[in-house]
Amino acid sequence: MGPASIQGQLLDWLSPDHQASAKGTVRGHGGLCPPHIAEQSPSGHRQHWVGPGRGALHLNSRVSAWGQCRLITAQNFPGTLCGRTGPASSGPTMPLPSHLLPALVLLLVLGRLGWLITLHPGPLAVTLPAARSPGWAWVPSHCRSPGQAACNFVCDCRDCSDEAQCGYRGASPTLGTPFACDFEQDSCGWRDISTSGYSWLRDRAGAALEGPGPHSDHTLGTDLGWYMAVGTHRGKEASTAALRSPTLREAAPSCKLRLWYHVASGDVAELRLEVTHGSETLTLWQSTGPWDPGWQELAVTTGRIRGDFRVTFSATRNATHRGAVALDDLAFWDCGLPTPQASCPLGHHHCQNKVCVEPQQLCDGEDNCGDLSDEDPLTCGRHTATDFETGLGPWNRSEGWSRNHSAGGPERPSWPRRDHSRNSAQGSFLVSVAEPGTPAILSSPEFQASGASNCSLIFYHYLHGSEAGCLQLFLQTLGSSAPQAPVLLRRRRGELGTAWVRDRVDIQSAHPFQILLAGQTGPGGVVGLDDLILSDHCRPVPEVSTLQPLPPGPWAPVPQPLPPSSRLQDSCKQGHFACGDLCVPPEQLCDFEEQCAGGEDEQACGTTDFESLEAGGWEDASVGRLQWRRLSAQESQGSSAAAAGHFLSLQRAWGQLSTEARVLTPLLGPSGPSCELHLAYYLQSQPRGFLALVVVDNGSRELAWQALSSSAGGWKVDKVLLGARRRPFQLEFVGLVDLDGPDQQGAGVDNVTLRDCSPTVTTKRDREVSCNFERDTCSWYPGHLSDTHWRWVESRGPDHDHTTGQGHFVLLDPTDPLAWGHSAHLLSRPQVPAAPTECLSFWYYLHGPQIGTLRLAMRREGEETHLWSRSGTQGNRWHEAWATLSHQPGSRAQYQLLFEGLRDGYHGTMALDDVAVRPGPCWAPHHCSFEDSDCGFSSGGRGLWRRQANASGHTAWGPPTDHTTETAQGHYMVVDTSPDALPRGQTASLTSKEYRPPAQPACLTFWYHGSLHNPGTLRVHLEKGRKHQVLSLSAHGGLAWRLGSVDVQAEQAWRVVFEAVAAGVAHSYVALDDLLLQDGPCPRPGSCDFESGLCGWSHLAWPSLGGYSWDWGGGATPSRYPQPPVDHTLGTKAGHFAFFETGVLGPGGRAAWLRSEPLPATPASCLRFWYHVGFPEHFYKGELRVLLRSTQGQLAVWGTGGHRRHQWLEAQVEVASTKEFQVVFEATLGGQPALGPIALDDVEYLAGQRCQQPAPSPGDTAAPVSVPTAVGSALLLLMLLVLLGLGGRRWLQKRGSCPFQSNTEATAPGFDNILFNADGVTLPASVTSDP
Repeated sequence: MGPASIQGQLLDWLSPDHQASAKGTVRGHGGLCPPHIAEQSPSGHRQHWVGPGRGALHLNSRVSAWGQCRLITAQNFPGTLCGRTGPASSGPTMPLPSHLLPALVLLLVLGRLGWLITLHPGPLAVTLPAARSPGWAWVPSHCRSPGQAACNFVCDCRDCSDEAQCGYRGASPTLGTPFACDFEQDSCGWRDISTSGYSWLRDRAGAALEGPGPHSDHTLGTDLGWYMAVGTHRGKEASTAALRSPTLREAAPSCKLRLWYHVASGDVAELRLEVTHGSETLTLWQSTGPWDPGWQELAVTTGRIRGDFRVTFSATRNATHRGAVALDDLAFWDCGLPTPQASCPLGHHHCQNKVCVEPQQLCDGEDNCGDLSDEDPLTCGRHTATDFETGLGPWNRSEGWSRNHSAGGPERPSWPRRDHSRNSAQGSFLVSVAEPGTPAILSSPEFQASGASNCSLIFYHYLHGSEAGCLQLFLQTLGSSAPQAPVLLRRRRGELGTAWVRDRVDIQSAHPFQILLAGQTGPGGVVGLDDLILSDHCRPVPEVSTLQPLPPGPWAPVPQPLPPSSRLQDSCKQGHFACGDLCVPPEQLCDFEEQCAGGEDEQACGTTDFESLEAGGWEDASVGRLQWRRLSAQESQGSSAAAAGHFLSLQRAWGQLSTEARVLTPLLGPSGPSCELHLAYYLQSQPRGFLALVVVDNGSRELAWQALSSSAGGWKVDKVLLGARRRPFQLEFVGLVDLDGPDQQGAGVDNVTLRDCSPTVTTKRDREVSCNFERDTCSWYPGHLSDTHWRWVESRGPDHDHTTGQGHFVLLDPTDPLAWGHSAHLLSRPQVPAAPTECLSFWYYLHGPQIGTLRLAMRREGEETHLWSRSGTQGNRWHEAWATLSHQPGSRAQYQLLFEGLRDGYHGTMALDDVAVRPGPCWAPHHCSFEDSDCGFSSGGRGLWRRQANASGHTAWGPPTDHTTETAQGHYMVVDTSPDALPRGQTASLTSKEYRPPAQPACLTFWYHGSLHNPGTLRVHLEKGRKHQVLSLSAHGGLAWRLGSVDVQAEQAWRVVFEAVAAGVAHSYVALDDLLLQDGPCPRPGSCDFESGLCGWSHLAWPSLGGYSWDWGGGATPSRYPQPPVDHTLGTKAGHFAFFETGVLGPGGRAAWLRSEPLPATPASCLRFWYHVGFPEHFYKGELRVLLRSTQGQLAVWGTGGHRRHQWLEAQVEVASTKEFQVVFEATLGGQPALGPIALDDVEYLAGQRCQQPAPSPGDTAAPVSVPTAVGSALLLLMLLVLLGLGGRRWLQKRGSCPFQSNTEATAPGFDNILFNADGVTLPASVTSDP
């Protein structure tokens, strides 16, 4: 029986998902297995890791005389059954007798069930996986590339296995695809080389929810994603944590490294990115901050690197910094050299190493071939190249230019880290040291008239550190009778990054001429030049006469392009704009407010049809092979030809980098909330082209719009809401297409119009705070402080609106792949109060096992007041909430409303709908946590009750934590009942606002807390015209908050009054928190049918357990999470239940708790409940446990797991405790992560009653297995497996010449691998969890 037939039989034992996984491992190229890595083990054997999975069936072997079976030693990776390597259908394979097949099948099945077993001694060693191990594979033959070909950014093997050690995880890449590492599987060969406790490790936010590190990774944007991190280090000495890449080889000139980093504010002294090649370590980037919050992108070019090199990212801390840093999504773009080709396209150059390069790459000062043959002196000998290593060559400079190099240069962040010629800190370049406003001029020799040939100049320039930096290239014609003004041929301005950027100018002149390069620096910026290469058609005049003085020229760039009729006047300061007798300062240019009578100050500010040369102030800032250029319809081809006149088009450029093209406006704004951009565009590009609009604000970049897909049908129109922006900003079109691809690819933009952007512009819509979001968003608009946004969406699937169930609403999805910001704002436009008191009502939706926080605040005169908030899931339904807006009587001061969604959770949905404002106060809220306000409670004339938190730890009285958040930062209401504040027998009242009359009987619950010493009595009154007492509680002291409840029936408005009666004991108090009014009668303690909510059961997310919450819902409401179709109480879709979706836990996930109120000590009581556990098949194992939690500790008293029928099952547990305790339902995973709900219904706590065991039924669970029985079964099973192993060994010895043998002995696990618990036997975390 060959390997293929064995695989077919074994797959019958696997689940459908695992069959797909296992089958996937034996596909590949030509019947081969998937990519694998080969490297030397410490013992001298080759080690192979096959595929991306975790856990495996491992057979350790030596190479035999008849095959090439290689040693498999990697733990926790898919293993192999080792036969002859090569295609599965070719060559002899090792026969496996049929009498050993059952043993092999048994081993595999036990491995799927979670056992970790090793059989030894002998040549056969088998290691079975933990329960999360997904597959196994046959070892294929592999591509044995030479050592110099590995990690060179080129896939020399079909499966790219030669690059796998360098972090590459995908299939064979196409041109431009990055070699990326997101750290989701492993560290991709990057390793820590720190020499102190301050070091790097692979981590994720879910493993450490508290602390200054990121709350989510960058790849997934959730707390389950992985990244590399430096933990906080509190040593007193300065230390550096260094993370080094694997050894990489041969970076092309276009190579770019992109990565994302996260720094906690003020936590790091310095970050540095370095590359080491040969004996030189070159700093690519260095920063001492300050750093913006959240994940920040860093993109640097490495330049051409020959031979081996390594990249190091380091973070340095000193005694005052904790040093929390994270790193994610490293990607090397366009780093591979071209591969040899038998022949080249027409016009391309065939290098000596058979590589093809484009004709413009010849003699350009860069090693594009990889062997320098494109820069060979035989080819480029007639070119005149100046690299500034020994001087200026034929060029002449003014005082403003200085020849310099990086090593020993000024300590300025913008200073070049290396030159272009040598890609070294020791190389020389030219840099402008002129003062801002004074250009530095570099002039060429005088050249003869070029005639019909082009005199070409290739030059590399560097603009970094200032938006005001500028480099201009002029043509100065000579020899004519009248001096000619220099003609501007090229201008580059602004921030181009830290790269040396290639450009080229072709000149045809009928007269002798000079080339002039004028550089002007901005504050803190640098303008540099290197590698000026003149073609062979640039012929100097034989006898150079004394150069004529340069005529006055336009050396100084103006702040932005201006109409020809506008020019700076001597009467205005530099940088001011003159129109008539008016001098407009720079900050008032393009501010959407016309200062000039003719509006000249707003004419080059983004709005344009591109018919004029000024092009609306848009200026290209591209550094790669593409650029934005104003083009006429006659010059264009393809889809763009339909446009009349001129438009902005993506065209080829001379840059050497494969990067997107960028075009920017001048600084605009500030803008008003109605600001919109209208545009016409076309995009034709496949498969990875794009066209987008980005808002650049103080260095941060926000994606505002992106073309949805290729507009193959021609031009389209669209509009983008830019909204209110407090600071000046720039707009930037970013485009990328493959102009060499099929179907005439391209992109263009036309008819750009900015509308209603003035901050003073108002419309009727601006006053519409009340909004059902069916037509539009009324006066509400998204904020722009982060890339996380509220979105106006239409009902679809489980996401439905409140108004009709099929309409529109605003949604914040924390799993949005574009959202990495910590919060999102939805703001109203400024409003004028309509009355001294207004009521804002709205419907909100917070649902999901790990959803964040929704807040409401009001801004007025620079101050922000919190009005309302909710955290965590509120069940799968819409809820109504109210907030009273209080204004000064007669005040006309405008206010602004703000909804803020915090992404402190990443699984769930947050939404808003049906916002309304009416004059007058609101009813008392149904839920009050006192986190944002006192909810309208009044404490009478004496004011003894007060709202407080214990964050400082020095509060004179009150609980150490609140009940809502169970932290010292949470708020509650408290009254001091000490004799000096409230004499014995006297009362302190706390009265609510009026509640709306309930439509049916309701239950008002509240949580109260008393001091350790007798705090007195808490009385509860309902006031319906007159006050009558409904409850009296002796607020006995303790550490726990306790639940109180009163039934409410009223046909009119009513209030609740809490009275604290003092007992005359010093240092005493009474506190209140979390009032909740729900429909239906109050349940008994510890009991709930979940029809109206969770009753007294708390689902607060615990950070130590991963921050997940039980949820509440019913079958009638669509949900994005699996849940039972019907409840148990009613047996219909209309019923409700508590549930938890275990699939969100992910590998190594923890648990979610549902906790009862504190229950009194009991010798024996019965807990009865119905549960529902539904998973797709047996290998997925969700677990439901019942824990008793008290001051004595925690005890598991019941549990169930594994696959269950999709039906409600009854369980009852007898509980006993000598101390006050809580019942905890714990939902967790015991195996593979999978979508599967665990649900609860009809929980009943029968205090003082023993459980009556029901008669067994088919739906009941099996009786728990005793510990001795479980241990005995394990011993018998282990003995059986040992016997099978010995039998296999004897057979192998008889056969001889078997390739299965290992030099290393595996250790058999003992009984210390089994943990004993009150409810059975469980595997330890080290076995069942990922490392």
